[in-house]
Amino acid sequence: MKNMMKDASVLFLITLVAGLLLGGVYEVTKDPIAKQKELKTTRAYQEVFSDAYEFTALELAMPEGVYYDATIDSTSEAKDQSGNLLGYVMVITAHGGYNGDIQFTMGIRMDGTINGISLLSIAETPGLGMQAEEVLKPQFSGKNSHQLVVTKTGAVTADEIDAISGATITSNALVSGVNTGLDWFYSELGGGKSE
Repeated sequence: MKNMMKDASVLFLITLVAGLLLGGVYEVTKDPIAKQKELKTTRAYQEVFSDAYEFTALELAMPEGVYYDATIDSTSEAKDQSGNLLGYVMVITAHGGYNGDIQFTMGIRMDGTINGISLLSIAETPGLGMQAEEVLKPQFSGKNSHQLVVTKTGAVTADEIDAISGATITSNALVSGVNTGLDWFYSELGGGKSE
């Protein structure tokens, strides 16, 4: 019994010291990690809205429910140097990816033209879904449509996105996310007006 109490005390001390050390490491690293995340988001905003001078976050709550199996995580106004509204940048999470959520930013001008998308996090199948950066991302730039559709036979109309061969689930997830952003833009942000 005495040995058991001694062993329990030693184990408690080891656990206490390890916990304090982990807490210390967390405190030391949390600010640099937050700064890196903020920097990554800022770069993504600039990638999808390069002519914007500043981005102002909006306090808009997404309505209950999910559009197209995706959610709007945040919305920011993209403004020029004079403070004129150029459009919006949204952080969107598409929930229908093959290996989980796909998070990206989308820039959209006031007339409804998509500036582009920038992938923030994606964990799709290597060699297939991970081709989204090269194959899908360029297809969104310059699109002006209220809703996009995925095609497996090659995009021939302005509202079609050509799917990644063998990764239709990833293609559908990204298009669903973009469609969520388009719905949000037209229904909640008063989109569709000329710049």
